[in-house]
Amino acid sequence: MIQHSVLNHFLPLYFPEAEKYFQSSRLDWFINFLKEYPCPATIVCLSEDQFIKEAWAVKGRKVSKRQLLRDIYSTAKTSVALPIDPDSLAIKAMKLVLDEYQNLVRRRSELEDMAHQHLEGQRAYEILRSIPGIGPVIALTILAEAGDLTRFRHHRQFLKYCGLDLSTQQSGQYRGRTKLSKRGNSRLRTVFWMAATISTRLGQNTFRAKYERLIANDPQNPDRKRTAYIAVAAKIARVAHSLIKLDQFYRPFPEEAVPGVGIPNSQAMGANRTP
Repeated sequence: MIQHSVLNHFLPLYFPEAEKYFQSSRLDWFINFLKEYPCPATIVCLSEDQFIKEAWAVKGRKVSKRQLLRDIYSTAKTSVALPIDPDSLAIKAMKLVLDEYQNLVRRRSELEDMAHQHLEGQRAYEILRSIPGIGPVIALTILAEAGDLTRFRHHRQFLKYCGLDLSTQQSGQYRGRTKLSKRGNSRLRTVFWMAATISTRLGQNTFRAKYERLIANDPQNPDRKRTAYIAVAAKIARVAHSLIKLDQFYRPFPEEAVPGVGIPNSQAMGANRTP
């Protein structure tokens, strides 16, 4: 909820363009940066060289951070943010929310350490952790709420248990819209949704590729984004069930053809065989 407040209540008013630099809730530098520079006025009051010099330590370790800070400075100069006094009550309230956000991040890290220490070495846990977007707490929740995933003979049964299956309301000749059933375990549904939002912000993986394909026609449409996240959440649930059932770890692979590498068809392979 606090992250939602930062991204949807404060930034859209006081520095809307800054959201593009938010790639993960783990980015301490981003929160520290907003506490130091909560609105464009705190940036453009300096020269570009002064800003880079002062913000250098805030950004932390990054090889290309000079270019990033230049981009932030350029963004601040053309920002459409509300002209607000950096010492205003609204900005002070935003900083209080950012402090609480950092506190929750620290507490989450402690909880993750506890979950990892408790489950480390368990095969199902290690398999779940290999999936992009699934961390210790999400893996713990999946195992606690679903139990032994191998008891579901087919991934459709698991999706139904999670409420990630599709259903259509029908009455006589009337046929309603097909939508998510939401009749299963809401906690499982929530953690797979969270895994979907995380995986789509990581480096290239099959889940992010699926999300980008689904929103490609209208990337700013919130309904399309929500539908894409649901589809990715269902895919992560299918993959989690399949990997645990097969006792295999997740292996990333390119979904597009590798340039210069072809897959021979069966006829070609047959033609090259020695009779």
